[in-house]
Amino acid sequence: MTRRTDAHPDLARPDALAPFFSTWRVGTPERQRQTVDAIARTWESRPWPAEDLRGYHVYTGHDGSTLLHHSQWASEQAYEAFVKTHRQERVDEIDTAVPGIERLGLGRYRRYRSARREDPAAAVEPGCIVIVEVEFEGPDPDRQRAWVDAVFEALESERSPRPGGLSAHFHLSTDGTRVLNYAEWESAQAHVDALAAPGDGVGSSTSQWERVQTWPGLKSSTVNRYDHVLGLVPR
Repeated sequence: MTRRTDAHPDLARPDALAPFFSTWRVGTPERQRQTVDAIARTWESRPWPAEDLRGYHVYTGHDGSTLLHHSQWASEQAYEAFVKTHRQERVDEIDTAVPGIERLGLGRYRRYRSARREDPAAAVEPGCIVIVEVEFEGPDPDRQRAWVDAVFEALESERSPRPGGLSAHFHLSTDGTRVLNYAEWESAQAHVDALAAPGDGVGSSTSQWERVQTWPGLKSSTVNRYDHVLGLVPR
């Protein structure tokens, strides 16, 4: 069966080789809540759909309009089998409860590198999830990896890392065009303060960060904050 959990997902779990991320636009905070409730009812009323689905997590955007979905699969083949047998009935039930959901696309990724804050305070549950999405001009897996490596060099160059950051998990899209960083922070305010702080912190004007921000072929980047509101796992 399906079980609800408040626990955040382990982004680095070794048996989740095919992480998927998607975004829905629902329009208002009230519709965010209604959609999350509909997802929970739909999934909890059914058996867990596949042994190779490790977990499914939903997040509300701080924009008051969007939902982020993160599912952890053992393989893309397992997801494709789910689409053929179980997905549509769940989508139909959710859409009946909350008509007019706009699905903005599904991204298929592989985790490449992760970093965690190495101190006892890092054991606290994240208070905010920050999703950074970067798109490049055309597919180039080597460029994806090189850009992430440059981000790590910039992070390692910071003499005094800003407080509040707990972890960062960089994912490469399977089509070679995008990078997604799933970052855990103690709070949304800690992330806001880190971006606004002067000096050589996250995204500052140091040569290392300027190199990241002006990488050849970099097309666009977005930063969005979310709250983890629903976790579904097998019972």
